[in-house]
Amino acid sequence: CACSMELLDIKDLEDIKESISTQDLPTAVNAIKEFLEKQDLVELNVGVTGESGSGKSTFVNAFRGLGDEEEGSAQTGPVETTMEPKAYLHPKYQTVKVWDLPGIGPPNFKADEYLKLVEFERYDFFIIIASDRFRECHIQLAEEITRMEKRFYFVRSKIELSIDAEKRKKSFDQKKTLDIIREDGEKGLRKIGIEDPVVFLISSFELGKYDLNLLQERMEQELPQHKRRVLMLALPNITLEINEKKKKIRTGWSHVQVLTVY
Repeated sequence: CACSMELLDIKDLEDIKESISTQDLPTAVNAIKEFLEKQDLVELNVGVTGESGSGKSTFVNAFRGLGDEEEGSAQTGPVETTMEPKAYLHPKYQTVKVWDLPGIGPPNFKADEYLKLVEFERYDFFIIIASDRFRECHIQLAEEITRMEKRFYFVRSKIELSIDAEKRKKSFDQKKTLDIIREDGEKGLRKIGIEDPVVFLISSFELGKYDLNLLQERMEQELPQHKRRVLMLALPNITLEINEKKKKIRTGWSHVQVLTVY
């Protein structure tokens, strides 16, 4: 299925084609089985960081399709409950780990020391969360992550609270409110020289309502090909676009698996 093959490495596809065309059937089948087993071992590590009380842990849960009080959920609360990096496994895909990282932002915060503390090398990308304005600690962290050649995504959380507060005004315009919040975050990113700043507006309690599709598309574009399939399958089934992509992946995968049955 061509529509989902784009989520596979070109080299892997070429290897599969070569196995089928040049080898005897048992050898070709074994090559395809090895490829499938290798794909099942692909890891994805997502680091979620931000100030205490910004909704980090709730986002960690929502990203895995869990509520705050379900078994296996990250502990949430108004004070910082995360003192060291803690990995939470995806309930269906055990190679996907969403890391709840310690809060940032004390007066003596140093981004370089923080990233060493959380062992920045292990993460495929970072989600930097703010529940109101982006502050110096967010910008400092983004700058250091960029210097270390890692990807990050700015998420403005608790959007439902901002919308509820603005709704009391007679002149309330939801699109205008969202644009103002987004622009506030993007200004901060421009200050550190990021040419194409993007801030994603997310409500962990209404995950499919705002910018989740935009965030998913950006992550998918920037991940290595072999990790895109893992990301898509791990995302919760909350938007039509995500569900359609998952169907395409599963259809393409089943076509490859059929080749191993003889």
